[in-house]
Amino acid sequence: MTDHFPARWHMPLRALALVFATFVASAACQAAEAFTYDDVVKRARELVDERYAAPPANPIPDILRNLKFGGYQEIQQKREFYLWNDSANAFQVKLNHPGMQFGTPVNVNIVDEQGVHEVKYDPTQFEFGKLEVDPANLQGLGVAGFRVLNAINSPDKPDDEIASFLGATYFRMIGRGQWYGASARGLAIDTALPSGEQFPRFTDFWILRPGVHDDAVTVYALLDAPAATGAFEFVIRPGEDTVADVQAQLFFRNQVGKLGIAPLTSMFLFGSNQPSPTPNFRPELHDSDGLAIRAGNGELIWRPLNNPRRLSVSSFAIEQPRGFGLMQRGRGFSRYEDIEDRYELRPSVWVEPVGDWGRGAVELVEIPTGDETNDNIVAFWVPEQQPEVGTPFKLQYRLYWTRNDIAFHDPNLGWVSQTRRSPGEVRGDDLVRRPDGTIAYRVDFRGTVLEDLDPATAVTAEVSSNGNAEIVENRVVRNPATRGYRLLLKIKPGDPAKPVELRAALKTGERTLSEVWSYQVPAQEAAANR
Repeated sequence: MTDHFPARWHMPLRALALVFATFVASAACQAAEAFTYDDVVKRARELVDERYAAPPANPIPDILRNLKFGGYQEIQQKREFYLWNDSANAFQVKLNHPGMQFGTPVNVNIVDEQGVHEVKYDPTQFEFGKLEVDPANLQGLGVAGFRVLNAINSPDKPDDEIASFLGATYFRMIGRGQWYGASARGLAIDTALPSGEQFPRFTDFWILRPGVHDDAVTVYALLDAPAATGAFEFVIRPGEDTVADVQAQLFFRNQVGKLGIAPLTSMFLFGSNQPSPTPNFRPELHDSDGLAIRAGNGELIWRPLNNPRRLSVSSFAIEQPRGFGLMQRGRGFSRYEDIEDRYELRPSVWVEPVGDWGRGAVELVEIPTGDETNDNIVAFWVPEQQPEVGTPFKLQYRLYWTRNDIAFHDPNLGWVSQTRRSPGEVRGDDLVRRPDGTIAYRVDFRGTVLEDLDPATAVTAEVSSNGNAEIVENRVVRNPATRGYRLLLKIKPGDPAKPVELRAALKTGERTLSEVWSYQVPAQEAAANR
């Protein structure tokens, strides 16, 4: 009898098993690929056609809602329940428990070879420290976010944090040896407008399980707000600098007044340019001390931050921005003298656009604050052409969390290392210094280009104002301690109800030697600080 079965049915069993294993592996790969960033984009596109639904009222018990930060830190997920803690890959995920203002749950999913899996909240997976909390009464709360862990500092510490997505709106990252400081957001809408600000929130996350040899972890996120929805992808690569490649696609329910792209938030309480009004052992206290901007034409701008008495909004018109960021240039411990909070280890956060962002402005919002618990500084990109309803808006950028601030500077230009302010004085014939009714600034510029100058080179400062101040003194001297140059500047403000805007850059002849120092004396402060 002739056997009419195909030849493949005559393969040895071992080979057949191999074929079956290959089929299973292929099916697993297809399952892993079944959910991609395009699926998040599809969800955002569908969501924009639905009426916005505000998150439910904070459902957490009062004992959790009323916690202070120290109490909230008592709540930690048990190590044995970290996602992927028993795997050989380089990353783990730790869940955040609801508490304080972090009461609105987010949906967290894992994407792996078997598909998409929702991460379920289980109160028995958490330790509550000294808190008198019965886990049995916490069923159904959900999770407030998650943290990504990695052996970034030492192979013996695989659970050091590199990223935190907490509270649905903000996220933070850190590189090697850094402490958490400035934060980022997915989107800013109508910030500092009279109509009131919207706070778009991430409602859903999908974390892709990395392979054993992967050096990055990918997170997808779905964003929702009254005016817009969005799909985000974060590819996070830890290192000396932790770098996140971000792409997003936005959809709009209605026209926004002002769209803020790649928003950053930070804290500035006081610093060298604005000393503490009361005695404090810390000379400076801030997560960031300035806004840096690199324009498409190569101009570099450094704007020292303020803690104003009133809300202050500044706009820097730029075409094709090459980058901007909230930076922590003060890196010496002596700038802060704080052994508990280590502000000199807080990262600068630099936004590097991918593609042509066209015309627009970098906007800086400075909000009054009386303590360091409030993030009172916001910076973002505002496109000149606001997105239209019904037209998808795509963007890409790269976020650097770094302590190597000067790597994002032009090496051919000097940079501002510090700005110091005091009441102006004049020295009399008796050598006694007396107030002269001005405000005095000492602006230090550093950089290789300045160090290499012949000391006999004549260096001057090109200084301008918005017309609300008289320039009383403008003098540049070499700083032998830094081998850089110091600008000695005195001004006499005009109308105290209006801000004073100052710009200065070092020059030798027609050659520009430094970035632009851009400084604002806020309204009502000019007279008070003379």
